[in-house]
Amino acid sequence: MRSICVLAACVLTLGLAAQQPGLPSATPDAVGMSADRLQAATALLRQFVADRKISGAVAAVARRGKVVYLEPVGLQSFETRAPMTERSLFRIYSMTKAVTAVAVMMLQEAGKFRLADPAARYLPEFKDVMVQDTPDGPKRRPAREITIEDLLLHTSGLSHRTSELYRRLQVRDRTVALPQFVVSITRAPLMEDPGTRFRYSEGTTVLGRLVEVWSGKPFDVFVTERILRPLGMSDTSFWVAPAAQSRLVTVYQSSQGGPLAPFEIEEVPFTQQPKLLEGAVGLVSTVPDFLRFSQMLLNKGELGGVRLLSARTAETMTENGLPAPVLQQRGGAMGWGLGNVDVVVTPNARGYLTSPGEYGWDGSAGTFFAIDPAKQTVVILMTQNVPASPDLLRQKFKAAVLQALVD
Repeated sequence: MRSICVLAACVLTLGLAAQQPGLPSATPDAVGMSADRLQAATALLRQFVADRKISGAVAAVARRGKVVYLEPVGLQSFETRAPMTERSLFRIYSMTKAVTAVAVMMLQEAGKFRLADPAARYLPEFKDVMVQDTPDGPKRRPAREITIEDLLLHTSGLSHRTSELYRRLQVRDRTVALPQFVVSITRAPLMEDPGTRFRYSEGTTVLGRLVEVWSGKPFDVFVTERILRPLGMSDTSFWVAPAAQSRLVTVYQSSQGGPLAPFEIEEVPFTQQPKLLEGAVGLVSTVPDFLRFSQMLLNKGELGGVRLLSARTAETMTENGLPAPVLQQRGGAMGWGLGNVDVVVTPNARGYLTSPGEYGWDGSAGTFFAIDPAKQTVVILMTQNVPASPDLLRQKFKAAVLQALVD
């Protein structure tokens, strides 16, 4: 294991310069961080491994556009004893949403649609959606149509893939393609009128189908050609091919304080190519890959000379987009951006997102990213664990990183 010291940081700088175009590296002190204090972040991760709360993790920190910390600890698998590495592959689940949002907004900039357009203009299945205010109540027409902006802001009235309603109606099925998914989700009633409430939902997978309609390309092809390949995210995909499966981290679950045990979340695992390309939860990635994506957002749409979005669009995506009544309904502290990210409105509102204007999101199998424009930092932590943040790991790791900031 590397210790965070000047010599190790120099070696890391050379390795990253060769592997990660567009992401130069630096020693912590060169960007206003303490190498000694960063050791506390590593010690925290190692303690969680030693206590068998997680099998392992990979974490990274970038500041002022330079990588100062990239640390694998523990094992990919207790069974194989394969160690974590910088190229270990993680199911990032809902962190996929931010990638999908970038694809959508690239097409918006290309003039393929407007945010105020109704979804039904492009997906006719949405013309017949109904609202059911209570589980046993009558169905009715919605007060207005679902817009593209609603799908991005989770104000569409659609529900979450794990909701009792969607499970009962089998809305989410990884063995069917996106067109059939749209048919299934529009057969289920909306939970409320569009625009009236923030409800975290499957709207982002609907957006993946819209990307296909607007671009004329399969969703995965568009994402690969227009986002992943230009950013050098060569390890990010919608499934893990056989040659890379030795790098896929095992998901572990602990229940009632018992030992960690392997846990397969999906009926169609990520080692098989799914028919459903899920814009909400479908990607597998590495910490270095997602670090490049995050730095592109922090750079307002550009990385290493590659521009995916205009600066203004990138800024809009990472600001709160919820109208005041919906923001207050959500609690007033955390907004939501068109980039499918949580946005801090009130300080210290959400564990690992703590500063006004900071934004990011997480995944249900143990990953998170946090971007702070004011501090010019990106923090990423990836594990594969259910629950996703045992013993507040995310919050504790982020706090340790913040303690390393010295200016």
